[in-house]
Amino acid sequence: MHFAAPLTLSSGAQLADYEVRYETYGTLNAQRSNAVLVCHALNASHHVAGTYADQPRSTGWWDNMVGPGKPIDTRRLFVIGVNNPGSCFGSTGPMSINPTTGKPYGAAFPVVTVEDWVNVQSRVADVLGIERLAAVIGGSLGGMQALSWAIQYPERIGHCIAIATTPKLSAQNIAFNDVARSAIQSDPDFHGGDYYAHGVIPRRGLRVARMIGHITYLSGDDMTERFGRSLRAQDYAFGYGAEFEVESYLRYQGEKFSEYFDANTYLLITRALDYFDPARAHSGDLVRALAPAQARFLLISFTTDWRFAPARAREIVAALIANGRVVSYAEIDAPHGHDAFLLEDPRYHQLVAAYVDRIAAELA
Repeated sequence: MHFAAPLTLSSGAQLADYEVRYETYGTLNAQRSNAVLVCHALNASHHVAGTYADQPRSTGWWDNMVGPGKPIDTRRLFVIGVNNPGSCFGSTGPMSINPTTGKPYGAAFPVVTVEDWVNVQSRVADVLGIERLAAVIGGSLGGMQALSWAIQYPERIGHCIAIATTPKLSAQNIAFNDVARSAIQSDPDFHGGDYYAHGVIPRRGLRVARMIGHITYLSGDDMTERFGRSLRAQDYAFGYGAEFEVESYLRYQGEKFSEYFDANTYLLITRALDYFDPARAHSGDLVRALAPAQARFLLISFTTDWRFAPARAREIVAALIANGRVVSYAEIDAPHGHDAFLLEDPRYHQLVAAYVDRIAAELA
């Protein structure tokens, strides 16, 4: 979708003449009442499910959750995936041409927030003729967007499903993000964010940023079970290469990430994570921040998720209950850390399927 009308951002800057990439799955019913918005996390996109016909390795990031007969069943629901502005997967972002200069935005692309993304998503819904979404669903950063929908557009959302998320980042989480950004910004190929003009990519910084992030997405037990202290060879090499299996894995993940993700986008999205704090405008009172919400809620957390711990989800639950909202909460004992929201755990999928069935039944 192309939008000519300027979008005023939280920073006061304006994004003019921008494009938003999106995908839909299933069929919108005659009443336009069965639409479900799926919000993506840091390195995902609008490509939620399925595989592109000409790209056999292009499976959507939540393909195990969304599709015919899956927990978010596209035989009954019309699912929308939107790539947020600032991303590097088709929507206007730092790699896009700035109409003012005729060159890529680069470092000049404005800082965006979760609230800005929600405003863009609402415009997409407008163009699709959808006045009210049956549900908004997301995990991690996507869960923040789902919560923000319930606050910003309370009359336009029936259900909010927020998974492995938090009402704001802890100081430790902000610190991890800053270290990752510093790794990118200190790469000699970064060139202050305008590396496109130099024909280079700050790969070294991106690799380190991804390695840092990936460590936080896994639990200690999961890493121990998968790698332990296993060596790639029979004995120590007495050097600094990737001798342990866990080192090899992290370097592989970092290298793969640096091949498809944009460094400026990484800076933008991690800063959006840092800034999310709906209670900030209410003197830190989350109850007041969530007071506008009218949706019914499902919140899910995972016991080994130390990045967005269950205690943070329970803060949201308590604030919703204090507001008299209808809320269901599940804390799933899973070993996979923060990444559990992306994986196919039967208990998790059955829970989502049961809740979504209830949503679909309301539409019948």
